[in-house]
Amino acid sequence: MPIRRPTHSTTPAATLLARRVAPLTLATALAWGVLGAVDVGAQAMPRPPIVGRWDLRVTGANGSYPSWLEITPSGNSALVGRFVGRTGSARPIGRIELADGRFRFAIPAQWEAGTEDLRVEGGLAAGDSARLDGTLVTPDGTRQTWTAVRAPELRDIAAPRWGAPVTLFDGQTLTGWAPRGGENRWRVAGGTLTNSGGGANLATTRTFGDFRLHVEFRYPAGSNSGVYLRGRYEVQIEDDEETRRDQEPALVDIGGVYGFLAPTAYAARGAGEWQAMDVTLVGRRVTVVLNGRTVVPGLVIPGITGGALDSDEGAPGPIMLQGDHGRIEYRHLVLVPALTATR
Repeated sequence: MPIRRPTHSTTPAATLLARRVAPLTLATALAWGVLGAVDVGAQAMPRPPIVGRWDLRVTGANGSYPSWLEITPSGNSALVGRFVGRTGSARPIGRIELADGRFRFAIPAQWEAGTEDLRVEGGLAAGDSARLDGTLVTPDGTRQTWTAVRAPELRDIAAPRWGAPVTLFDGQTLTGWAPRGGENRWRVAGGTLTNSGGGANLATTRTFGDFRLHVEFRYPAGSNSGVYLRGRYEVQIEDDEETRRDQEPALVDIGGVYGFLAPTAYAARGAGEWQAMDVTLVGRRVTVVLNGRTVVPGLVIPGITGGALDSDEGAPGPIMLQGDHGRIEYRHLVLVPALTATR
């Protein structure tokens, strides 16, 4: 095949540059460094006041429950996000439509009843940039209303001073604990806090802000539980050895923050063995050490997880043990509270 030699145009360089730049997107122009040919200010989308993280309270015929929404700019003009419903994990929102100050999006059903998309619509509440309100239609067609406030930043601006350890479980009674929702199937046997599965969660009657928590647990094969920090952020406990040990850890695996933060490694022991977990929570920043191995290294929790008690992220909350999934045993639950404010 003959070699084709490059031709040399006599067209002025400025004209050639203009022809090449004309079809470029802003992102390509930024990458090529030809900003002189692109009006950046004219193409960049102004930051809508709905952008950010929001703590929701959804109300329907059977009461209210917490939820969470994140709205994020993507590129020149798109809005995307994440949503946490009553249960389940954070779901990605591929596109949020915005018109006349109101937004809407639809996402596939997850654990809800029904097969249709979950549809959300809303906007600023009476022009208040710190509040939203709107409606939600569940996958089974139920219409609900919701209100939201901006989620607090909870910055960890200083290292806390730690107080004296607090023993949460005395090994003999349920003193200091209360069931939350469902039938109470928790009891104390042989110095352990035992749940027979499929019943109520169990929460401390005392609430906490920042803390260090030590907990030991044991589950049978195939079981599932979790520890909710401040009653809002679930650190997953699950027997997933057979399906996960040879795979990359997922957002729903043991030791991670459910749906948000995947553990960096699989550090669980087998079913039927006692395991230890140490959690430090300061502001939104969490460190999880499972069986002596750091699996969440000081990462930020974006928002509440499914099954949270409430969405009041700026307030202290209890330690809650999940009991609505499977059998589980706990022992040696000790918490060290922070004495100083960190935000």
